[in-house]
Amino acid sequence: MPFNPLQPYNDLPPLPPKADIETKSVLKKIIAAARRLAELRGLGETIPNQSMLVNTLVLQEAQASSEIENIVTTNDALFKAITADTAAVDPSTKEVIRYREALWTGYEALKKKSLLTTNLFIKVVQTIKQNDAGIRNMPGTTVMDRQTGRVLFTPPDGEEVIRKKLRELEEFIHAEDAIDPLVKLALVHYQFEAIHPFFDGNGRTGRILNILYLVKQGLLDLPVLYLSKHIIDEKPKYYRLLREVTENGSWEAWILFMLDAVESTAHLTARRILNIRAMLQETLEAAKKELPGKVYSKELIELIFRQPYTKGKFLVDAGLAERKTAAEYLKALEKAGIMKSQKVGKEKLYLNKKLYSLLTK
Repeated sequence: MPFNPLQPYNDLPPLPPKADIETKSVLKKIIAAARRLAELRGLGETIPNQSMLVNTLVLQEAQASSEIENIVTTNDALFKAITADTAAVDPSTKEVIRYREALWTGYEALKKKSLLTTNLFIKVVQTIKQNDAGIRNMPGTTVMDRQTGRVLFTPPDGEEVIRKKLRELEEFIHAEDAIDPLVKLALVHYQFEAIHPFFDGNGRTGRILNILYLVKQGLLDLPVLYLSKHIIDEKPKYYRLLREVTENGSWEAWILFMLDAVESTAHLTARRILNIRAMLQETLEAAKKELPGKVYSKELIELIFRQPYTKGKFLVDAGLAERKTAAEYLKALEKAGIMKSQKVGKEKLYLNKKLYSLLTK
């Protein structure tokens, strides 16, 4: 039977597909993508404080992934929201921050038990949506062209059917087979999006699953790959290739797209880590010259690189200074031209200008 976008795709075949998924072009691309990913993994270990990556790169992945769903906020709003004690945070910014929380929740769960399960997917989507969302149990879900309103795809229908397909996906994820892990990533991502198990949050949950899968496979140590940027840059192509797998079984083009996404974003993320590391070293040297001896410490400079905005409480919590002394240290950093103060609500935040500029290029 030909594919009908108006009919629930309850006949979605389990993985792996019958098509040739490791063609000559795919095998060649695997080498390039794996090399970039290995480079990124190695660089992550050279950062003195891993929270630098978690508070910056993970947040930007959250922002990019949310933007794909037309949830748009600014870097400045995000960085302030994770620093300042204020309730004045707009809904879009809150939702992006919840994505970061969901990614981190999934990562922590994966460290305890190296399994990607339906229960974990549900936990992730519930964190994103801040509700008790479960598997779709009502008919009527469709994927539509937002501009024309045309139905492009109707995912499988019925909670029992959806749970069965998710169990099959779990079995494929954890199966010991000869399929290259990066090819498997592309297959898993397509299948999750096609199952479309939730009423909302499927795209973001699927993109978190991408990162968690790479961690599970030992290809990443931290969930810091900025993968959603490639999807934003190639958004029409991304959706077109997903549809072409469904409609025509065009697996090679889809797998090549995902391999290219891994290669290009791993390279981008690695460059960003190298730039952060170089900037940290430059700042350490400049601070040693400019700051009074009682203020300067390597730990202080590393702390102001955890995220663009810093406040006195961060220094106190890190055991670097008492409250009054912390304020003096931050003023000294501003006087040296390293930080710039800004009032947000009742608090005074200090911006690491160069780090902010690097992250928002």
